[in-house]
Formats: sequence, structure tokens, C-alpha cells
Amino acid sequence: MRPVAGFPLWIGHVGDVRNPRLLLSTGIRAAVDLVLNEPPVVLPRELVYCRFPLIDGAGNPPWLLCAAIHCVANLLQSDIPTLVYCRAGMSRSPCIAAAAVARVQGSSIDEALLWVAKSGTMNVMPGLWAEVQAAHLTLQA
Repeated sequence: MRPVAGFPLWIGHVGDVRNPRLLLSTGIRAAVDLVLNEPPVVLPRELVYCRFPLIDGAGNPPWLLCAAIHCVANLLQSDIPTLVYCRAGMSRSPCIAAAAVARVQGSSIDEALLWVAKSGTMNVMPGLWAEVQAAHLTLQA
């Protein structure tokens, strides 16, 4: 689990949510699950849990990507400490986090991805990134 500087935002992987005490002690109050091939987690009542099952590649419904981006952006705008996670924390999480950061900052999505990349290693899948970019443009319209 790694923080994204300047935002109440952490990028993580599915193992991070298996330790709810760590989430709570870090101050995280919302978890955004982007995992498709894992069962939903059970978190303590104190934590908000949102699930958007995304494919780590092309083939995601545009409405689902828009909903995930919108959710994370709203949490950030409300200053809610939020963990965005996927299976490994390398592709889906940084992509959705970057789109949300771009919405909050009013920056380009590519600049936001570079900002999120400062938090740690990424391996963004090109098909997914193209779909997230398209969803971001839809939300800007």
C-alpha cells in the first residue's frame, strides 16, 4: 500500500484489504475494489466499500469505468482517505486513481498518471489505459 502525494489516496493490492486494522490505523475510510477475479472482501462497518469489477485490459464497459472514476474523484473531493486497489496494484488501481486525480486537479490524465507513478512501480495495460482515457473524456463532456 503506497500513498499518492498531495491526496488522501493510497494505491494497493488485494492483500492490503485483508488487514483491516492496517487500513484503519493508516486513516483510510474508504476502499475501492477494482478486482474482477476475487470474491468481494468483508470489511469492518467503519469502512466504506465500493466495488467495480474491471478487466485488466481492454473490454470494460464504459459506464463501469466512468462510475469507478467518478466514485474515486468524489471521495477525493470530499477529502475522504481512500484506498484504490486491484489484484496486484500495478495497472487498474493506478489508472483509475490517475483519472480521478485528473478530475480533481483539472489536469490532463497523462500528467495525473505521471503523478500517481511517483508513488511506486506500475505496469499499466495499454488497452485498459485507452479505455480509461476515453471514459475520462466522457466525464469531461
